[in-house]
Amino acid sequence: MSATIAAPGTTTLLHGITELVTNDPAAGPGLLGIVPDAAVVIQDELIAWVGPAAAAPAADRAADLGGRAVLPGWVDSHSHLVFAGNRAAEFSARMAGERYRAGGMQATVDATRSASNPELLATARRHRREMIAGGTTCMETKTGYGLTLTDEARSAVTAQAAGFDEISFLGAHVVPPEFARDPDGYVDLVCGPMLDAVAPYVRWIDVFCESGAFDEAQTRRVLAAGLRKGLGLRVHGNQLSTGQGVLIAVDTGAASVDHCTHLTPCDIEALVGSSTVATLLPACDLSTRQPPAPARALADAGARIALASNCNPGSSYTSSMNLVVALGVLLCRLTAAEAVYAATAGGAAALRRTDVGVVRVGARADLHVLDAPSHDYLAYRVGVPLTRAVYRRGAAVIQPPPD
Repeated sequence: MSATIAAPGTTTLLHGITELVTNDPAAGPGLLGIVPDAAVVIQDELIAWVGPAAAAPAADRAADLGGRAVLPGWVDSHSHLVFAGNRAAEFSARMAGERYRAGGMQATVDATRSASNPELLATARRHRREMIAGGTTCMETKTGYGLTLTDEARSAVTAQAAGFDEISFLGAHVVPPEFARDPDGYVDLVCGPMLDAVAPYVRWIDVFCESGAFDEAQTRRVLAAGLRKGLGLRVHGNQLSTGQGVLIAVDTGAASVDHCTHLTPCDIEALVGSSTVATLLPACDLSTRQPPAPARALADAGARIALASNCNPGSSYTSSMNLVVALGVLLCRLTAAEAVYAATAGGAAALRRTDVGVVRVGARADLHVLDAPSHDYLAYRVGVPLTRAVYRRGAAVIQPPPD
C-alpha cells in the first residue's frame, strides 16, 4: 500500500530500504506495519509518501540507503537532562554493593544550584545532541534538580532553550533538606509560586510517588495543582517498591506512569483498563540493580508500554535508546517488535502525540536508518553502534558516512 500528500516544497526520495518500520497497520502487516523493499518521500518537514520502492513517485532529489532498515526516530519520553556535576563515584559505590535510594540526588541538586545558566544550557544541549546522534528525534526532559523557585524556573527555561520537544515540571522530585521538617510546606511551594513560575515553559507536571519522596496525599495535591494550571499529568511510580503510584496515575488520567518496576496484579489490571502508558526504564533498573520491570506480564495483559532512557546523572546515565530497546528484549522479555514499538509509538503515546513515532503521510519526517537490514539487529548485535543516519523534521541531522 502507498499514500501521498500534495504540498509545496522540495521533495526527497529515500530508497534502498530493505525493511521500513511504519507502526501503521494500514501500511503493512504486524505490530510494526513493515513494508519490505520500501521507499519514503519527504516534503519539507513531513512524510509525503510511503510505499513499495517500485511504486515510488519522482522526487526533486534522491538518496540510496544501500539496503538498510529504517525506523521511526526514537521517542524518548523520560529524561532528566538539566543538571550539573556527575555522580560517577556514587555509581561505583552502588556497583560495590550500596543500595540506591531516592534521596541520593542531593549532590546533583547542589551542583545544579551552583551552576551558571550558560553551564546548564551547554550540558543540556550536549546531551540533546548525543540523543539525536543515537537516533532519538523526539525527546522529553524534566526540571527537578533545582528544587527552589528560582532554580526550577531557570531549569525550565534552559530545557526550552536547549530545544527539547517536551518539558515536564518535576519540582516534586524529592523534598530538599531545607524543608526536611516541613515537607507539606514544600508541597505548598511546588503547587503555588513554583508552579506559577514554570508553567509558561512546560507542558507537563510530574511527581515522584515513592517512599523517601512524596506520599499519596502529596502526590494527588501536586497533580491536582498541575491540572488546574492546564498541564498534562505524569507520575514516577513503583520504582523501589510497590505503592500507590500506578493506581494514582490511572485514577487521575495521567498520560504515563514511569518506572513500574514493582507491580501487583491489581496495578497491571488497572493499567490495562486505562489510557495511562506504563513507561519502562530498563537501563535504570540495570544501573540500580533492581529487577527488570514485568514487561512480559504487561504486554500479555494488553497494557500500553513505552520504553525510555531515564537519562540522568544518578541512576541511568545513558541516552542510548538502541541499548534501551536491546534491554527491553534481553532483560524484560519483550519481542524485538514489541520493544521497537514501545520505543517509538509507545513513547509517542506516553507524550500523547500522533505526529511522531510513526512513518505515515502527514507525520513528522523523523527517521532512523540502521546499519543493518532489520530491526532485529538492535538486540541481536547489542552494544554495536547501528545508527547509520538520522532524519529529524525532514533534515539529515546525522549524515551517513561514505561506504
